[in-house]
Amino acid sequence: MRRARQAARRRRFVAVLVGAAALTAATLGTAWADQTPAPTPAPRVALPAPAPASAAAPDLGALTGGGVHPGVQMRTAGAQCTANFVYTGGGKTYLGQAAHCSGTGAADETDGCTAASLPLGTPVEISGASKPGKLAYDSWLAMQGAHEKDPDACAYNDLALVEIDPADVAAVTSSVPFFGGPVGIDTDGTTPGERVVSYGNSELRGGVPVLSPKIGTSLGDEGHGWSHTVATVTPGIPGDSGSAFLSADGRALGVLSTLNFTPAPGTNSIGDLAKMLGYARAHGAPGDLTVVNGGPFLGASGL
Repeated sequence: MRRARQAARRRRFVAVLVGAAALTAATLGTAWADQTPAPTPAPRVALPAPAPASAAAPDLGALTGGGVHPGVQMRTAGAQCTANFVYTGGGKTYLGQAAHCSGTGAADETDGCTAASLPLGTPVEISGASKPGKLAYDSWLAMQGAHEKDPDACAYNDLALVEIDPADVAAVTSSVPFFGGPVGIDTDGTTPGERVVSYGNSELRGGVPVLSPKIGTSLGDEGHGWSHTVATVTPGIPGDSGSAFLSADGRALGVLSTLNFTPAPGTNSIGDLAKMLGYARAHGAPGDLTVVNGGPFLGASGL
């Protein structure tokens, strides 16, 4: 019953574009390809105001240049998601995305312990790379292989690693566009009101980079720390799935996983990266797997 209730209020939102109708629906803030009737609206959540603009705002053009980096678009069997962080382990380099980006079930199949997925080795197109990467780790497949029973892990463990072809490793940079960082991994979760930042790259935004950086606040943790509910300006939309979230001090906090319809419509849930990495190391990923730091954290001063 617990998982059924979660599925009723949470939807994965991999963007498989279906023309102008999808763009119009996303712009209006309605359910995109998911035709589930809208629930009764819950009380509105006050969204944070943008931070004051800085006279020395980062150059968006420079921070979203070519190559392979957090925030590039990734495509798995036609489904477009956004890369989160760069990882290394076992002598290889990886780019992260959400595990549900390679899922083959319906949008409301949010239980990673039962939802169907594409196999490891599946090719993944990476913007800026000369060759496709390949799916090297998938938390949903790992949990199913381990016969995982923890309901929180099943609901929120949503991380996949795509191995970057050796021919493209030299083109990889690890800084999150616009914000910089990460400068480490956040290990203590969030508290209500804590500021967070993110960079999504849904093609629904039409390639306009100024629409990609987002700033917001945490509404608190759930699932015993496996997930954090966040409200951002603007919220994550289809195609932002898997994108990186950074804490107020620039640490890698989590991965965008779901859009929430209740109890706070328009908020997002992000999987806790520290917990997901711990699970990965114990279930098939390299034991030395870690996030690659991205240099100085610029914060939200440019918004």
